[in-house]
Amino acid sequence: MKQVEEEAASTGKRTPEQIAVENEQIIKGMASQLSIPITKVKAAVSLLDEGNTIPFIARYRKEMTGELDENDLRAIEERLQYMRNLEDRKREVIRLIDEQGKLTDELRASIQTAGKLQEIEDLYRPYRQKRKTRASVAKERGLEPLALWLWAQPRQGEPLAEAVKYIDADKGVASTEEALQGAMDILAENIADDAAIRAWVRKHTFDQALLRTDVKNAETESVYEMYYNYQEPVRKLPPHRVLAINRGEREDVLRVTFDLTSDRIHEFIQRKVLRQQTAPSVRDVLVNVIEDAYKRLIAPSIEREVRGELTEKAEEHAISIFSENLRNLLLQPPVRGNVVLGVDPAYRTGCKLAVIDDTGKLMEVAVTYPTPPNNKVVEAERTINGMIDRYGVTLIVIGNGTASRETEQFIAELIRKRTGAAELKYIIVSEAGASVYSASKLAAEEFPDLDVAERSAVSIARRLQDPLAELVKIEPKAIGVGQYQHDVSQKRLDESLGGVVESAVNHVGVDVNTASASLLSYVAGINATIAKNIVKYREENGRFAKRGQLQKVPRLGAKSYEQCIGFLRIPEAANQLDRTPIHPESYDVVDKLFGQLGLKLNQIGTDELKEKLSGIDPVEIAAVLGVGVPTLKDIIESLLRPGRDPREELPPPIFHTDVLNIEDLTPGMELHGTVRNVIDFGAFIDIGIKNDGLVHISQLSDKFVKHPMDVVSVGDNVTVWVLGVDLKKGRVSLTMRKQA
Repeated sequence: MKQVEEEAASTGKRTPEQIAVENEQIIKGMASQLSIPITKVKAAVSLLDEGNTIPFIARYRKEMTGELDENDLRAIEERLQYMRNLEDRKREVIRLIDEQGKLTDELRASIQTAGKLQEIEDLYRPYRQKRKTRASVAKERGLEPLALWLWAQPRQGEPLAEAVKYIDADKGVASTEEALQGAMDILAENIADDAAIRAWVRKHTFDQALLRTDVKNAETESVYEMYYNYQEPVRKLPPHRVLAINRGEREDVLRVTFDLTSDRIHEFIQRKVLRQQTAPSVRDVLVNVIEDAYKRLIAPSIEREVRGELTEKAEEHAISIFSENLRNLLLQPPVRGNVVLGVDPAYRTGCKLAVIDDTGKLMEVAVTYPTPPNNKVVEAERTINGMIDRYGVTLIVIGNGTASRETEQFIAELIRKRTGAAELKYIIVSEAGASVYSASKLAAEEFPDLDVAERSAVSIARRLQDPLAELVKIEPKAIGVGQYQHDVSQKRLDESLGGVVESAVNHVGVDVNTASASLLSYVAGINATIAKNIVKYREENGRFAKRGQLQKVPRLGAKSYEQCIGFLRIPEAANQLDRTPIHPESYDVVDKLFGQLGLKLNQIGTDELKEKLSGIDPVEIAAVLGVGVPTLKDIIESLLRPGRDPREELPPPIFHTDVLNIEDLTPGMELHGTVRNVIDFGAFIDIGIKNDGLVHISQLSDKFVKHPMDVVSVGDNVTVWVLGVDLKKGRVSLTMRKQA
């Protein structure tokens, strides 16, 4: 086996047997790390390697994976990539060390059994090509033999006497002191590169160090004031605090240091390095070498690594919070059947207005100036009332940006004056990302004749009618439901949020005859090019009448069709199965099922079908039909509720008819609000005033709350009570703990 490995290392190629063994090892390790049965992991890896998408596997390959959900599958996908990269790095490091002629059997084994990238890098560190260091200069001057003499720790001898042999003016060694110092530099670097020492010091630092922060300029006032003189054990630092400190340091406001007593570290390294019978003078030199190695080389490096690890974990946590908030926002219930007036508020440039009908079609745009400095209230009322009456507007949606407070007051007064008219309500929505969308190439293509602000008004209106369809047009990280999203790895953030949008879109399903290219591009198996081709085909050939027509779309091959087709709906299709989430590969199963029950396809959704399907045993029928039980259960669910939109089961947003001012609030007042954002230390609640109120984590429940997401999610409608009001800062503190 060793010979095969050496041959593979020399040629850079691996045999099929080697690849198979490595895959088995990876799958076994993943199963253990993720606590998922190995058979399920193996099936998931096989499906992923075949090019199947996660939504497709989760929905249509349940029998193969033992019904793993999307979260499990994404964890497997991420871990698989990490483990394969880890194995690639092991091979690369072994090759690089072998080329230097320094690869031993023991070192090879240590690298091959390493479970983390950090362990591999620690093992490779002594062999890595370094920039010029004090140790490398000493080696160039021929002082490595002196270093080896010291490292051998003779029982007799004087270091300075031995160093005399290495004085060489031509090599730049002018004295015994210089020779000895050079040898000590070589040994210090060797100690600092020792993998076992680094691993122990890294763990000790993480477990025992204090992180301290202080302000660089005491006169500076900033959002970082709580960190002007702050300390906390490294191991206890919560993720949001790590990212806040990092930002304060990056903005040159904070100075960050580690506080750690080095006595135990010195003792540990001495136990590793020093021998019992070493000559006292040599021992004294080595003790100094150990102190120098730690202070000059190990400590700064380990501190960077520990902070890097803290940051990496904090980023992953922040991304997971953002991802969960985004998913909940995308899956907010659509508000259907309303003609909506979208308002993008502003001061000097006026409020941009856009009316859209109940299908999202733009009817009219306008500009009014009811806010300072223009204050053309009467004219604005005339314009808006005209639009309301012309189109039968029933909902007004106001963006929460600049001048939203004044605009809300104006709209509330306008509604009050329309006594006796059709019922009219308003709501304030987050306009995060609206400006990003309105300035995008996509918006320009969709509304070439509108200016940026008018497009923003359309986006604000549409995101109430169908949040998912509108928000997919916006870069996910611009939607504004995260925490420190600008401080994390943007590549990792984009990957995670893209997966969230993909998951949400496929969970809901897409009407292929109305969906935008932006929405279609998130359907499993469809990329941006195919999405545009679908829209183009639809425009040139008319609406799709059946799913099979999609096979004629350019670039939509067999694999893409298999992956996407179950998530695409055709509500007007003659074949009623094309209206459901049932995959065409299961249509024959439905035919057999209906034959067993004496039903026809046109009975889908009828009471007779519901009665017959409710009375069958899926396990028994699955065996008869030759299909898996999970697949049959999904088919039955789709037949019982063919037009189901999972979002409609959630409570609708809270609408208003009158404005609530912060001055109206008093402690103990009961209010109803909507959760806008969930972060590590609490949740922000829209209670109908300009700024959202904060429910601190300690006020979310009478019971202990580990994380706010255990109690609330974005979009939840909640009852809160006012704890306190800060009029100067415009802040409101709330509680969800019922008041007496």
